[in-house]
Amino acid sequence: MQRLKISNISRYFNDLRALSQHRTSSSVTDDLCNQVLVEGKANSRMAILNRPSALNALNTNMGAKLNKLFKAWENDPNIGFVSMKGSGRAFCAGGDIVSLYHFMNQGKLEECKDFFRTLYSFIYLLGTHLKPHVAILNGVTMGGGAGVSIPGTFRVACGKTVFATPETLIGFHPDAGASFYLSHLPGHLGEFLALTGAKLNGAEMMACGLATHYSVSEKLPLIEEELGKLVTDDPSVIEACLEKYSDLVYPDKNSVIHRIDIVDKCFGLDTVEEIIDSLDDVAPSYAY
Repeated sequence: MQRLKISNISRYFNDLRALSQHRTSSSVTDDLCNQVLVEGKANSRMAILNRPSALNALNTNMGAKLNKLFKAWENDPNIGFVSMKGSGRAFCAGGDIVSLYHFMNQGKLEECKDFFRTLYSFIYLLGTHLKPHVAILNGVTMGGGAGVSIPGTFRVACGKTVFATPETLIGFHPDAGASFYLSHLPGHLGEFLALTGAKLNGAEMMACGLATHYSVSEKLPLIEEELGKLVTDDPSVIEACLEKYSDLVYPDKNSVIHRIDIVDKCFGLDTVEEIIDSLDDVAPSYAY
């Protein structure tokens, strides 16, 4: 198992080197001021994560700007609620591990610490924010991307939403608030997601409570338009607006949501070794 873990990490960082070389030109030209955009509405503000070439991966600069914005909005009596979305085909793919990888290679340990400190501080701020928060999960929502959305008041998933906490695949652990929200999922689904890095779609997020609302992707512009017209700080008014454009959706018949009995049986055990042995025992009876 240890050799497998080392092999996975080695392969991951080889892929990471190639990815960082591919992104170098776009990273260099990233306008730091435009990595988080702001749209002002009648009684609300929207933060737009704007690094589409990197699936809106969060870096220290973005974390610092989000902290500054959300603190100011919390203290502004003219702002009733706040929202967040991503540019392009992702909400947010998590923390920018490419920049973190370069910091580590260059021996910039303080920059590494600042990276985590800044992003974790924002996640705490979001989770304790005094004003309602709407996250529009318009695509990839993984790792730190879940961290900057799940703690908020409302999470709108759609047909393009892909959720995961894939940190174990690189020898890390689910962070950014994951130990809280994963532990509150039904049964032992949280342990399953944390240990495997398995993906959930929007319907599955809705079924297990990670999302509060689901709308087909084509309705998201309408939701944004209606939210922009609201003059309120009342969560029930915001919820009614979201409900207006919500769709009823159910997980696919092959979804892990329908196999929660097996998840509970296997992932409710105390050790990874016991979990693997249990999965080996049930594998002949279940097709994954």
